[in-house]
Amino acid sequence: MAATLFDKIWDPHVIADLGSGWSLLHCDRVLLHDLSGGRALREVGEAGYAIPHPELAFATPDHAVSTSPGRTAESFPKGGELIAGLRKRAAETGVRLFDLGQDGNGIVHVMGPELGIVLPGTTLVCGDSHTCTNGGLGALAFGIGASELRHVLATQTLPQKKPKRMRIRFEGAAPAGVTPKDMILHAIGRFGTGAGTGYAVEYAGSAVRALSVEGRLTLCNLSIEMGAKMGMVAPDEVTYAWLAGRRFAPKGAAWDAALAHWRSLPSDADAVFEADFLVNMADIAPQITWGTSPEQVLPVTGHVPDPASAADPIRRAAYEAALAYMGLTPGQPIAGTKIDWVFIGSCTNSRIEDLRAAAAVLRGRKVAPHVTAWVVPGSERVKREAEAEGLDAAFTAAGFEWREPGCALCVAANGEAVPPGARCVSTSNRNFVGRQGPGALTHLASPAMAAAAALAGEIADVRQFTA
Repeated sequence: MAATLFDKIWDPHVIADLGSGWSLLHCDRVLLHDLSGGRALREVGEAGYAIPHPELAFATPDHAVSTSPGRTAESFPKGGELIAGLRKRAAETGVRLFDLGQDGNGIVHVMGPELGIVLPGTTLVCGDSHTCTNGGLGALAFGIGASELRHVLATQTLPQKKPKRMRIRFEGAAPAGVTPKDMILHAIGRFGTGAGTGYAVEYAGSAVRALSVEGRLTLCNLSIEMGAKMGMVAPDEVTYAWLAGRRFAPKGAAWDAALAHWRSLPSDADAVFEADFLVNMADIAPQITWGTSPEQVLPVTGHVPDPASAADPIRRAAYEAALAYMGLTPGQPIAGTKIDWVFIGSCTNSRIEDLRAAAAVLRGRKVAPHVTAWVVPGSERVKREAEAEGLDAAFTAAGFEWREPGCALCVAANGEAVPPGARCVSTSNRNFVGRQGPGALTHLASPAMAAAAALAGEIADVRQFTA
């Protein structure tokens, strides 16, 4: 029978049918971070279990780590306690830890792919909802809760209910200024934050095939913002070239065998999806969110919506609440809205390609005097590569602060936050109330759009700077 990419990964990983649509899955890889990794390892031990396959678990501190230049684990005291716990438990259990300053350290969903830990056809879990990012390499990756994390560490398995299959096809050439971040924000705005609930989403079409691996990871990163635990892109020659030679990728004969298997994974031409959507790339312009949900998004040339235009009373109330919190007026152009902060970073947009795109907009220009602008590389490896290319100098010359790797202002779990009432254009993935700090006002955008906003001191169309 014809099968989807999802089916071709899910089915071979089923150990047992648990009934009622549930299966016991084998999990090939486990990623751990400082917020939950140390605690999970400790609790497994306290329950009397060993970690049967520590070689399949990989840990790194990222969430509660200060990103200030010259930081140490103790720069943020609460984070220092979590990092100490992760170090201790990793050493006791034999789990590999990529510590601060080491090659391999960084945001968990950046370092996993770049080290070749994430491979096509693998199942991968982590105690973080944005684990779906890793599906950009053709993996079946999803976030799990605390009890599930303990279960995986103790058994290398996890009970899961099989989702339905959805495909979103992006067809056509990307218009000027349109990036993978704009593609996925447009899709969330069009289909809604609940569209992917109960589905594994495959992103396909000519525009997706034209993306780099970094772009595919960005696309999959916001799958959870559409309600889907899993987002995937079929592996192809772009994937294989990107993975070749990476630290944990197969070598020699094992590479040849893996490659033969990976080439069998893409969805069959006649595979059936329970939901199938088409997005014309010509319909997408550079995007910016206006509200407090990723689906509250519009083209940068658009106007803030009037709640009265929403027929659904629940949506109307959500619009009214978002406008009140964000301090916006129905009908006002979103471009020209004054900003205070810009953040380029997070597991969505902190890879080398993202930094290059932002630096290209900034070169030879200066950040508006009233704007505080940070750029936070996604990993130690990205930081070193960017510095070798002179990107750090381009950012600092423009007026950005060049920081150390970590999650930083995405979730504000490390003592760093956007001040109350300050308006921030952010390349992260969530614009929820208080996400970047109590009272912070967040607008999601691509790295290039964030750079344009920093220069203008207000939300601006990046095409004005790149024409």
